[in-house]
Amino acid sequence: MNLGEKPAALQGIKIIDWTIWQFGPIATTMLGDLGADVIKVESLDGDPGRTVFRAGGVDRSLPGGRTSYFEANQRNKRSIALDLKKPEGVDIVLKMVEDADVFVQNFRKGVAERLGLSYEVLREINPRLIYASATGYGPRGPDAGMPALDSAAQARSGLMYATGPDGADPYPIQGVIGDQIGGITLGWGILAALMARSIHGIGQRVDASHLGSSIWLQGLAVSMGLLTQDRPPSEINNSYHSPRDAAFNPLANFYKCKGGRWIMLANFQADRYWADFARALGIEGLIHDAKFRDMDARGENRGELIAILDGKFAEKTYHQWAEILERSGDFIFSPVQRLSELEDDPQVIANGYIADVDHPTLGPIKLADHPLRYSETPHSIRTVAPELGQHTEEILLEMGFDWEGIAGLQEKGVIL
Repeated sequence: MNLGEKPAALQGIKIIDWTIWQFGPIATTMLGDLGADVIKVESLDGDPGRTVFRAGGVDRSLPGGRTSYFEANQRNKRSIALDLKKPEGVDIVLKMVEDADVFVQNFRKGVAERLGLSYEVLREINPRLIYASATGYGPRGPDAGMPALDSAAQARSGLMYATGPDGADPYPIQGVIGDQIGGITLGWGILAALMARSIHGIGQRVDASHLGSSIWLQGLAVSMGLLTQDRPPSEINNSYHSPRDAAFNPLANFYKCKGGRWIMLANFQADRYWADFARALGIEGLIHDAKFRDMDARGENRGELIAILDGKFAEKTYHQWAEILERSGDFIFSPVQRLSELEDDPQVIANGYIADVDHPTLGPIKLADHPLRYSETPHSIRTVAPELGQHTEEILLEMGFDWEGIAGLQEKGVIL
């Protein structure tokens, strides 16, 4: 670290990352963003995410045999490729654990135990170790040993029914959201365990699951539903053509503006906004109309009011309406954007939510950046996703192996 340079929050923390796909890797990527030394342990044929060249029918390949899936999930890591079916490979991991702070794995129940990498084994080597485990359905219960990926998480957690009215067919949310929230949850748990260790001096096991994290992603809806079991399970009335038409509060709904851009209104305290909103749209004659004068009345007559608002918003572009709403009151609204528009959003640019990265193979690229900002311990993208086994020799030398020993491991097929 250069004199005067601010330290990263997790600088000095060593993480052994024995994870695949996205759930586990996202957790360690976020910790790597915070300065942790993340050593990614891969099999000799690599993380299966390295071969995701097509996803959802879309070509996800990149030059040089790389894939966008792997690049997105694996930055700020060093890769060591080991054959863990050979005892020498397992011994290397056990030696790494001696001075590690965190060990992360997301294999189905029983895999770590069979290879001699269970929590019980590793804590004997390093009692202060944080052992983080990511599973499909949690560490206990009849389905604890079942495998799961994102779509299974969305299905089991109710998330696939959260995208439409009751009675509609289930529909998955795009973007592998179950894996993403799983990784975020696991990372949060690891940080809590590191804090507990600093306070109480103890290591521990942390378990996160697809099921638990996807339920928590919907925590408000799940808890409210449990608290009001006499109410319908969905706030979307399936007698309407679409969720937009069913919105009980038309001031918390979305409308298409002239030119095709949609505007999202989020004025949930509708009675507070109604008069100023009606004046801003030029429908002040409706302010005291018995059908629209308060939230209950507008809810009962929402079909008529939504039709009126559809007509009004279609008269002007989003930018014109944005100017009108900004000067007419303290309204809550936003443009409805596609993912492809985010890199040009001035608010995204100003806050650096998408990072510019100089990739050694691909050249200048952009990646979704770490979502938090720290005044004294900044995050950073220091390295891109590693090549398979790129740092094997480097890591082994740091562990005390000499070149003769490394050559012997290569001859035995333990490393590449």
